[in-house]
Amino acid sequence: MSDNQRNTTKNDSDSDAAETADQDLKTVDVEGSAEEDGAASEAGSDSAEAGEKAVTEPKPSVTEGPPAVKATMSSRKAHLTVSRVEPWSVMKFSFVISLVCFIILFVAVAVIYTILSVLGVFDELTSMINALLEGDGGEDELGLNPAAWFSPGRVLGYTGVIGALNIVLLTALATVGSMLYNLVADLVGGVDVTLSEAE
Repeated sequence: MSDNQRNTTKNDSDSDAAETADQDLKTVDVEGSAEEDGAASEAGSDSAEAGEKAVTEPKPSVTEGPPAVKATMSSRKAHLTVSRVEPWSVMKFSFVISLVCFIILFVAVAVIYTILSVLGVFDELTSMINALLEGDGGEDELGLNPAAWFSPGRVLGYTGVIGALNIVLLTALATVGSMLYNLVADLVGGVDVTLSEAE
């Protein structure tokens, strides 16, 4: 037998061995896939049974850790300086405030006067003053009329005059005070104010 024939025979035997190995591998692959399919079908039936059980049995809750601590934000603070006060706005504000105070004062005096007049306090005061002035039995030499002192027109009139003076004085003093504040703030600085954000 020649060398060429020997080589051809050897090549044929090698190719036959390779084909046999490929067939063995395919057989192993087919059997493995069949086993996997069987396992999958068994797992499917198990999961179906587990699904039926899951419908009737509640899943255990996930274990919860310690409750979360709420983070408290620190309130923001702002340091400001009142460097100027507008006199015109101060005048308007003080005028309105003093006017409201005047109305409250006038109503309070009117109510108190009415109550005391109904109780007869002013009549008793008038008679007591007349008795003191006429203590010696003679007529009043001074010409005083105590009854006119406690008349409603005089009491409420004096209240109105005092209230009007208060309006003028309070408005003027507040306006002048704002101007003085502006002068002092220009020299030494204004009033420092710290503002904090409400929670």
